Amino acid sequence: MTNDTQNSPQTDPTSSPLVLVTGGTGKTGRRVAERLTDRGRAVRIGSRSAAIPFDWNDESTWAPALEGVTAAYLSYYPDLAFPGAVEAVGAFARLAAKTGVERLVLLSGRGEEAARAAEDAVRDADTGWTVVRCAWFNQNFDESFFLEPVLSGELALPTGAAVEPFVDADDIADVAVAALTEEGHHGEVYELTGPRLLSFADVAAELTAATGREIRFTPISVEEYRAVLAAAGLPGDFADLFTLILDGRNAHLSDGVRRALGREPRDFGAFARAAAARGAWNA
Repeated sequence: MTNDTQNSPQTDPTSSPLVLVTGGTGKTGRRVAERLTDRGRAVRIGSRSAAIPFDWNDESTWAPALEGVTAAYLSYYPDLAFPGAVEAVGAFARLAAKTGVERLVLLSGRGEEAARAAEDAVRDADTGWTVVRCAWFNQNFDESFFLEPVLSGELALPTGAAVEPFVDADDIADVAVAALTEEGHHGEVYELTGPRLLSFADVAAELTAATGREIRFTPISVEEYRAVLAAAGLPGDFADLFTLILDGRNAHLSDGVRRALGREPRDFGAFARAAAARGAWNA
């Protein structure tokens, strides 16, 4: 699951060249913005609450957000698999090219047909582009969707014994920043995974080891999970993303982190130990 939501402080650009980070308060966007700022880059946070608001669902916000921008990180909320995402991303990419944006870096999803269509739309926008195609995030377990289940001690999910090569948001951000600021990444599709395939039962075991308390995995049906999402006030369409795990299309590793950065990706176990050490799952 590659959608990207999480709160972060606003970053205000003060010099050029200027990088727009859409989803700039999200799991990857926040990290991308922090890394760009550390490199001395001017950053404009793309969010509805920003000083210059940006909203994927409001085209009137796009041109002001793009003013003076030379590169942009595109993270679509809620997910590229949702209706209207391809059209919005394509229209935004074309507008970005017309306003002088030289680099677009798209956060995409592994194995999602709609995500591939969004990738094509960015390619067709007549500007430099890089695709960062990702597996499900490690940080889904400590920053968003699965945080409450981990805290409750039970991951009840419609995955069965299927496996997924979970990828760390810090690796995603490092690749995105390289593509936004360095040469040699134009026209590249970086498919990012962690170093191991893990079932959700394996994940529960890793979390149990990291936290020192039992985290169980309980398989449920997609319809049962849809009801869980509804009760939490989340879109039921998120349940459909589990079909990407169940049919095995993503049950393989990729070398995108190594190709982009020249190093190995972070393991889920290392992520879990670090998150537990900082108190991410303290009740």
